Amino acid sequence: MDLYTQLIWLFVLPLPIACVAWTVTHEEIFHEPHEYCVRRSKESRMLVTRKFFYLFTCEYCFSHYVTIGALFFTRFHLLLPDWRGYILAGFALVWIANIYMSLYAIIRIDLKKERILVKKEESEMEG
Repeated sequence: MDLYTQLIWLFVLPLPIACVAWTVTHEEIFHEPHEYCVRRSKESRMLVTRKFFYLFTCEYCFSHYVTIGALFFTRFHLLLPDWRGYILAGFALVWIANIYMSLYAIIRIDLKKERILVKKEESEMEG
């Protein structure tokens, strides 16, 4: 795979990684499993159990495991054609996926803030 193709993959592959990691750790569709994992990560007596369930509550932590799955299915490697290329790709994909999730979080907060301001203005106009 030439360098140009690797760079395209490096910026496209983190999109589904970020999407899956964010959805599982933040969105309403996974609310009940998320709350269960949060509870188990805080209340379990065993350290291993607490850490295991914490993985499903943190988008950064979970993105590592989603990345491993993506690397397994795509066989994407970065710069080097052997196992070192997979290691480089893994850390680079996690880093870019987390940049994407951070940008998404900022946009989402701005949208939420805008909705609150609109509701406030509407209620002031009615009252």
